Amino acid sequence: MNFEYLRAFQDRLTSWRIPGNDCMVKVGHETVYRYQSGYSNMEEGKKMQGDELYYLWSCSKPITCTLALMLYEQGLYLLNDPLYEYIPEFRDVMVTHKAEDGTVTTEKAKNPIRVRDLFTMSAGFNYNMNTPEIQAVKEQTGGHCPTREIARAIARVPLQFEPGTHWSYSLCHDVLSAFIETVAGMRTRDWAKKVLFDPLGMDDTCYNLPAPEKMARMAVQYNFRDDLDKALPTNNTCGHMLGDEYDSGGAGIVSTIEDYMKFATAMANGGVAENGHRVLASSTIDMMRTNCLNETQLQDFNWNQLCGYGYGLGVRTMIDPIGAGTGGSVGEFGWGGAAGAYLILDPSRKLALVYAHHMLNNQEPWFSPRLRNVLYACMDR
Repeated sequence: MNFEYLRAFQDRLTSWRIPGNDCMVKVGHETVYRYQSGYSNMEEGKKMQGDELYYLWSCSKPITCTLALMLYEQGLYLLNDPLYEYIPEFRDVMVTHKAEDGTVTTEKAKNPIRVRDLFTMSAGFNYNMNTPEIQAVKEQTGGHCPTREIARAIARVPLQFEPGTHWSYSLCHDVLSAFIETVAGMRTRDWAKKVLFDPLGMDDTCYNLPAPEKMARMAVQYNFRDDLDKALPTNNTCGHMLGDEYDSGGAGIVSTIEDYMKFATAMANGGVAENGHRVLASSTIDMMRTNCLNETQLQDFNWNQLCGYGYGLGVRTMIDPIGAGTGGSVGEFGWGGAAGAYLILDPSRKLALVYAHHMLNNQEPWFSPRLRNVLYACMDR
């Protein structure tokens, strides 16, 4: 292994548009690469130190899905169970239909939303956090926004399509968080702390905001402005953290590179963490990284950076390396976040990469396939 290319790639990103980045690679439970480039705060000239906190945004999703699968392993639900058996408000969901003449109507869904549809983004939800239904919950709860109350609000919004028929990136994993809360009998943040964060020693990881004394370590979150061709600092918030009682399964976690890697290495090593704690059975991880989309749904899963991938239980999964244009492995899986967090897991090599920068308009379609290709080249050098 020689990671000269990866180091140069990180420097290339920070000389281009990305203010700062951090990357860590492990094989088995051995760290084989770690490097930071650029600045965590450009305005103050503060260089990356390696202990920065980041909003993971959608890199929260693999953790949320893992927490739900831990309940699955205990026999507390089946993937094909109707969601309404756990959250009754989803029994009589409506679906929007648009006729050829443009007329829009709604009618009761023919299919129930199944639990598996939450994992696979096939429930029919949208990704609108500002619907009148959600805004009403904000007002009624004084801005606290309990997770299950937000899920009930989502249930009142007509679906985009019949459950199980298409793929659409949406609030599925936020509803999955409400499902976890219902099945586990405790808030998602408490379930996560009990079964994942504490056992793995992920002391800097949490749903919603960390303790105030830790906020000083938060890397400045930037937004790249195409019109100005530069990155500007934002107000350093995550718009999916609706309130202090909301555990966003899709975008609610704050973590560090080293903490997230504790989770990543467990998932890349058959479910066993470096300290010996088992997170999931290897068979469950194999199910998680198996493509669940049919031909119609794969046509919906058409982001340029995901050529060659299918979608499993909350993660992309490599199904066609030639189509992807990569030397990677079939079954490599992971996801990315809106501010630049990125996860690559390859159980065939016991390989885990955790990368992060902290910039909205994160350039993922450009950097993520290149990052993957550089990683695999380095592994064989």
